[in-house]
Amino acid sequence: MSSKYVIGIDFGSDSVRSVVVDTADGKIRGTAVAYYPRWKEGLYCLPGESQFRQHPKDYLETLEQTVKEALKEAGNGVAEKVVGISVDTTGSTPVAVDKSGTPLALTPGFEENPNAMFILWKDHTGNAEAEEINTLARKWETDFTKYEGGIYSSEWFWAKILRTLRVDEKVREAAFSWVEHCDWVSAELTGNTDPLTLKRSRCAAGHKAMWHEDFEGLPSEEFLTTLDPLLAGLRNRLFSETYTSDKPMGTLSAKWAQKLGLPENVVIGVGAFDAHMGGVGAEIEPYSFVRVMGTSTCDMLVAPNDEMEGKLIPGICGQVDGSILPGMLGMEAGQSAYGDVYAWFQRVIVGPVAELLGEVEAEKLKEDLIPYLANEASQLPLTENDPVALDWFNGRRTPDANHILKGAIAGMNLGTDAPMIFKALVEATAFGSKAIVDRFLEQQVPIKQVIAIGGVAQKSSFVMQTLSDVLNMPIKVAASDQTCALGAAMCAATAAGVFETMQDAQKTMGAGFDKEYTPNPDHHKVYLKLFEKYQRFGGFIENEY
Repeated sequence: MSSKYVIGIDFGSDSVRSVVVDTADGKIRGTAVAYYPRWKEGLYCLPGESQFRQHPKDYLETLEQTVKEALKEAGNGVAEKVVGISVDTTGSTPVAVDKSGTPLALTPGFEENPNAMFILWKDHTGNAEAEEINTLARKWETDFTKYEGGIYSSEWFWAKILRTLRVDEKVREAAFSWVEHCDWVSAELTGNTDPLTLKRSRCAAGHKAMWHEDFEGLPSEEFLTTLDPLLAGLRNRLFSETYTSDKPMGTLSAKWAQKLGLPENVVIGVGAFDAHMGGVGAEIEPYSFVRVMGTSTCDMLVAPNDEMEGKLIPGICGQVDGSILPGMLGMEAGQSAYGDVYAWFQRVIVGPVAELLGEVEAEKLKEDLIPYLANEASQLPLTENDPVALDWFNGRRTPDANHILKGAIAGMNLGTDAPMIFKALVEATAFGSKAIVDRFLEQQVPIKQVIAIGGVAQKSSFVMQTLSDVLNMPIKVAASDQTCALGAAMCAATAAGVFETMQDAQKTMGAGFDKEYTPNPDHHKVYLKLFEKYQRFGGFIENEY
């Protein structure tokens, strides 16, 4: 039995999963998954208004549950040999905190206030605030968005904060500071949640909060107060230093050691976002294009800093030194909806069934529908006259963020059926992916291989083959079904000193790949014509609708 184990904790949009990993070979010895109970009930969310909030209790309860279950599965004698824990989360998912770093939703009077909870990444209530940031940045002496792709998004830190301060006076008066989900959970495990001293993630700060060494930290006080006087003084109550995820944040507190049954000397690593640690878990290396494919997608690229010197990639989600692998430039892109697009179509069909035939029939249909549609769609002929859809059902993240955009479908007739529509939706998500790949290639950033991780990559061969055909690139699928959590475990092992570098952890703990999709050249030729239609259709919707 190995003498050293680590725990990776991966907070996704709907659930958290914890894995106990042997540092000697990367084998997962115990795993557990739990869904957020309040989120599952739809509490605090208004999808029609793009409001998505999560209660901190959902995170705390499921964290404790899954770690204990994973340790139990790992077996006797493992818990006392755990040396490190690292956490990844969705992002930007910030929360308002008091002076002690306690989320306001955990304080009296704010328990049921959505504005006092974590504002999930896909919350777009700050669309207007994001546009104000962009407008001001374009005429400011220093463009604070230049390392963020040149366009600030409503999915990110400052837009969400400003929106909340404007609409909720009570939260505005009670909020001392704001903390990202990945920073807060990691800090909570150490027992030091003081927002002025806890170590902030380089990944979160660089990609979402306009932090950069060139700016001596966050955007200037003058910029922020010009944006809105409500932001006055907040910069000094946030942070100026950031840390990469190979660094320790601290050690496990006595309270959490007792809760989890672990030693107090367990090292807690600096947190990061799920996609970035997923890139680590997928054994990312220079110019690998790692796609984290779930409800949305996040795309990761790393490159040596010297090879990217002077390059600013427009329209992506930032380029940050050390956000994925320390010592390399991490670049992020992605789509605001991927699996969510398919889930929308599923709801369109299943919803009336539930109303007319009852929940039992609807649940069976829900379980079987997407595999059925995928199978039927895979047998359809592919022609340049097929219906074309836009994947912007939750706006567009990249290239060139615009979250007021909507999804659309063109080219249907009375013969168009459900499999045809599903095929068009799958192709739309692939076309959105191609637009991202093309942006990197246009900017002379090579892509040497494509790696896919996440639920969609694991479950749908039709989606993956379509993507390979559209990109005209082979796609390797990571063998682990918990790649983000495995990446968090690699970070924990490095932070705890088991490995000197993350690359060393990747070599020893990597799970490899178990599938590879290769493109069909004939399909790609047709998809090039359909992609041209996708672009023209997108231009019409964006400019005219």
